[in-house]
Amino acid sequence: MSTSMYIVYFIIIMLLPLYAQMKVKGTYNKFAKQRTMKGQTGAEVARAILDANGLYDVRVVPTQGVLSDHYNPATKTVALSESNFYEASVAGAAVAAHEVGHAIQHKEAYSMLTLRSKLVPVANISSNASWIFVMIGIFASSTNFLLLGIILLAAGVVFQLVTLPVEFDASKRALVQMNSLGIITNEEERPARKVLSAAALTYVAAAAVAVLELLRLILIFTNMRSDD
Repeated sequence: MSTSMYIVYFIIIMLLPLYAQMKVKGTYNKFAKQRTMKGQTGAEVARAILDANGLYDVRVVPTQGVLSDHYNPATKTVALSESNFYEASVAGAAVAAHEVGHAIQHKEAYSMLTLRSKLVPVANISSNASWIFVMIGIFASSTNFLLLGIILLAAGVVFQLVTLPVEFDASKRALVQMNSLGIITNEEERPARKVLSAAALTYVAAAAVAVLELLRLILIFTNMRSDD
């Protein structure tokens, strides 16, 4: 890889995640100030969608942090950051509905969510161990160690790629549920969609960076093999 290509590569992997984070924060902060016409808090939105889908056993709880919202399938818990849990806003409603979208996926045994769940332990191990082998391979000029690192890293990349349809599907379900239950008006659908799209961008950026890094290491491996 030439020097100019390295410069372009590092600009992409540094700026893409930064842009995604800025986009999410900017969009979220903008629509967190816009109160929904119905005035439901994020907790109320989540509970309404859960009950409408027969998910009475799924709890909705507050959690500390900003945009720390998530769904835990092990405990069947929708955790919403405190601002989204207690306040009524378009952004909060969209985020809450998105997390409930994951709960609905779990109930329906959505194939990509099931696959991602199975990949979690593999991804956790591979992400921690891959760079150890990569660094040993590069500094010791060992293609075997480097190849092992690449294989482990590839497992993490697969996890990132599988995450994309899971997140997109949850957002799609969120909009359907909010519209069908009258949680948002037609005028509020566009800003809610913007919040969900901005959030999805972070996953796209993470996947893109992971793929680029994997390709770079494959190129280094190919060059090392050709020099042998």
